Amino acid sequence: MPTMIPQPIQEALKFAHPSWRSTLGRGLEAIAEADPSYLPALAEDSYLPTEGRMFAAFAQPLDKVRYVLVGEGPYPREQSATGVCFMDGAVESLWSEKGLSKQVNRATSLRNFMKMLLVADGLLAADNTSGDAIAQVSMKARTIGSPFVQTLTELQANLTRNGFLLLNAALVFRPHVPPAKEARAWQPFLQVVLAALAEHAGRHGIAPPTLVLWGKIAEQLKGLPATEQFPKALSEHPYNLTFIQNETMQQLFGPMHLLQGEA
Repeated sequence: MPTMIPQPIQEALKFAHPSWRSTLGRGLEAIAEADPSYLPALAEDSYLPTEGRMFAAFAQPLDKVRYVLVGEGPYPREQSATGVCFMDGAVESLWSEKGLSKQVNRATSLRNFMKMLLVADGLLAADNTSGDAIAQVSMKARTIGSPFVQTLTELQANLTRNGFLLLNAALVFRPHVPPAKEARAWQPFLQVVLAALAEHAGRHGIAPPTLVLWGKIAEQLKGLPATEQFPKALSEHPYNLTFIQNETMQQLFGPMHLLQGEA
């Protein structure tokens, strides 16, 4: 990889599956061509996720990708930011006696995503996702031998098994950089990533992955040339309460039964 890519960022590629590494290298080169100062400045700055996990989402092999879910950016908390869209590292247990666990309730987007899944599975009424209603589901979920997933690790595994590449519009978070500005810097990178997925689909005669865009920042990816041939499913960002009742998301995720453990 050319020397214009700072060494710490090159080293972070080790978290990606080998099938992705040449593509990610080209994506970084595209960032450098668009703005030669961006990556060197980033390498000298403090950002999330830590521990070199910038490309952790790309542990999903390229040929396994069936959906590309794009959120806004990493969680703005070190423990929470994992490099995987929307998977809050501060959360493990999903359930409690009162319903969802305290950690899930603190992670607004995750909480609303779980509520949407419960509605899609017919376990909650769309007009009643109160704590009391969820407590009834939680009681079943925590029963010995329950088919429900118990941890966020298991939920992430279900998403991975269904072919999700869990990305963010910006792969890093810095408190002094507006999220929309950070995301613009990563658009050349995402153009390369999406073009690689489209090329893989064409070469194998299969449909390209579905692009799932959450929120206005992610929705801007619609303007990238590589996205023209992708099926798309758009919604508001899950930190909005209206996400729970989003029928497009219910129809997309409902058949996957992501809250059920692996059979």
